[in-house]
Amino acid sequence: MSLQDAIARAITRATGEIFRPEGRQGVSGGDINTAEMLEGGGQRYFVKLNDASRLAMFEAESEGLAEITKSRSVRVPQPVCSGTHGGQAYLVLEYLDIGHRVGKSDELLGRQLAAMHRVTDARFGWRRNNTIGSTPQINTGEHDWVTFYREHRLRFQFELAGKDYGGNLMPRGEQLLEKLPVFFASYQPLPSLLHGDLWGGNHATLRDGTPVIFDPAVYYGDREADLAMTELFGGYSSVFYDAYQDAWPLDSGYHVRRDLYNLYHVLNHLNLFGGSYRRQAEQLIDRLLSEA
Repeated sequence: MSLQDAIARAITRATGEIFRPEGRQGVSGGDINTAEMLEGGGQRYFVKLNDASRLAMFEAESEGLAEITKSRSVRVPQPVCSGTHGGQAYLVLEYLDIGHRVGKSDELLGRQLAAMHRVTDARFGWRRNNTIGSTPQINTGEHDWVTFYREHRLRFQFELAGKDYGGNLMPRGEQLLEKLPVFFASYQPLPSLLHGDLWGGNHATLRDGTPVIFDPAVYYGDREADLAMTELFGGYSSVFYDAYQDAWPLDSGYHVRRDLYNLYHVLNHLNLFGGSYRRQAEQLIDRLLSEA
C-alpha cells in the first residue's frame, strides 16, 4: 500500500466519509517538514510529512491546534488524523483556501490574539512537551514564570548551543540567567495561552478575510512572548499592533523584555540552522545585560 493510500484510509476512518485521492500537489514553505495537498471527490486535505520518529511532534501540533480552537478566538486549521506508514509520519489537516491580507483582517487578528491570550491556566507550561521547529520544547509546569523561562526556555537552548558554540556565548548567557528576575521586578505575567511560534510565516488570511494562524508550539506563558516573536522577522502591520493594544495594552517594560523573548528563538535558530545566528544571539545578550 502506498503512503497516499494509507493516509486516505486514515482520513476515511477519521471523518466517516470515504476519501479516494485523485491528485496530489506539493506545497512549499516549510523548513522542517515536507507538505502536500491531497484532493479527490471535491475534498482537499493538507498533509505534513516527516520521518516516522517525528510522529510525537505531529501529535503535539494536533493537540495544540485543538487547544487554540477551544479558546474560540483565532481561526486555526482543524486536525483530521495522524499516523505512520512506510517509515514516514503524517499529519492531516483541514485544507484552508488562503487569500490576500487586508487591513480589516489584520485588525481582527490583533483583537483575536488578545482574546486568545486572555485564556489562562493555573501554571506556566503545558500538559505535554512539544517542539519549536524540530527542537524539543519542554513544558514542565511551574507556578513561577522566571523559573519556567529560565530553566525550560533559555537554559535549555544555551545548553544545546554550548555543545557547538561555546566561547563567549555561554559565560555571558549564564550572567543573563542569573539576572533574569531584574526584568520582572515590577511585572508579573499571567499564564496565557500562546501560539508559541508566531513569526510572519505562520499567519495568513482566508479568502473571506478571516485571519488564521497555524504551525503552533503551544504553551501557557507570558503573552509578551507571542508579541515579541511577531516582531523578530516582521510580517505584521501597524494595524495589527494597534488593534492588540486597544484590546489589551502591553506593559511599559515590554520593549526591553521583547529582546529577552526573542533570544529564545534566535538561540533555537542557531541550534537548528547554524552559526550565522551566533552574532545576533551575542548582540541580544549584550543588550539585555546592559539593561539588567
